Amino acid sequence: MLLNEMELDIDQITENLNAFEKFLDTLPEKALGLGVRVLFAAILFFVGSKLIKLIRRITKRSLQRANVETGVIQFLDGLIKASLYGILVLMIAGNFGFDAASVVALVGSAGVTIGLALQGCLSNLAGGVLILLLKPFRVGDFITESSQGTEGTVKEIGIIYTKLVTTDGKMVVLPNGSLANSSITNATDTPIRRVDLIVGISYDAEIRTAKEVLLGVMKEDTDVLHSEPELVYVNALADSAVELGMRCFCENPKYWDVRWRLLENVKNALDEAGIEIPYQQISVHMEPKAEPEKVFLKK
Repeated sequence: MLLNEMELDIDQITENLNAFEKFLDTLPEKALGLGVRVLFAAILFFVGSKLIKLIRRITKRSLQRANVETGVIQFLDGLIKASLYGILVLMIAGNFGFDAASVVALVGSAGVTIGLALQGCLSNLAGGVLILLLKPFRVGDFITESSQGTEGTVKEIGIIYTKLVTTDGKMVVLPNGSLANSSITNATDTPIRRVDLIVGISYDAEIRTAKEVLLGVMKEDTDVLHSEPELVYVNALADSAVELGMRCFCENPKYWDVRWRLLENVKNALDEAGIEIPYQQISVHMEPKAEPEKVFLKK
C-alpha cells in the first residue's frame, strides 16, 4: 500500500513537471501574443484619440456655423468626448479577449450601485441639461448665485461643472446641480442696466443746489441713456450726512465705466460748488484739570 502511494506521488510530480515544461515551451508564444495585443491596443488608442479629436473639431465647427450657443457647444462637446472614449475603451477591452456585450451587461447590472455612488455627478449632469434647456444664463453673462454669493462671468458650461471668472481674475468651478437649484441673478441678460449711487452731503449744504449739481453730472455723461428716467432724491437723513440718491440707466456692457466715472465727476462737481461731503469724525472733549487744594499747616 505504501508503494502504491509512492507511485501515485511520482506520477503526480511527473504530470506537474510535464505541465510546467509545456508552459515553458508555450511561454514565448504567449508573451509574443500578449505583446502584439498590447502594441495593437496602444496603436488603437492613439488612432482612436486622434479620430475623436477630429470628430469633436468637425462637430464644433458645424455647430458654430449653425450659430448654436457657446454653452450648448461646450456641453455637447463634453458629452461626445465621454461617449467616444467609452466606446474606445470597450474596443480595447475586446482586443484583450473581453466580450463587449458582457462588459455592457456587467455595467448594466451594476447600474444601481454605480448610480448611488455617482448620485452627485448624475445630479450635476441633470442640472447641466436643465441649464441648457431653460437658459437662465449663457457663456459670457455676469451672474450671482444665491447660495454662496459667488459672482463672475460665465466662461464654460460643462456636463458636470460651470466655470466662472471673478472680477479679480479667479476661476470658480460650481456644480451644475447646485446652480440649477439656487436663485441666479443675471446682470447681463437685459440690454440696459440701472445705475444707483448714494452720495452724502453736509447738513449745512443746500439740498436743492446739491440735487441740481448731481442731476447736471448725469446730464453731461454721454453714456447715460437720457431717454430713460434720471432721478436725484433724498435717500436718508443719516447721523452725519444727508444721503442723496442718484438713479439713471446705461447700456449693460458700459455699466462699470459709467458708475466709476459718475462717482469721480460727482466728487469734482460738489467740490466746485462748495458743497461739503462729510466723513465720520470723533470729537474728544478734554475737561480742565482741577487745581490741587492747598493745605496750610498751623505751627
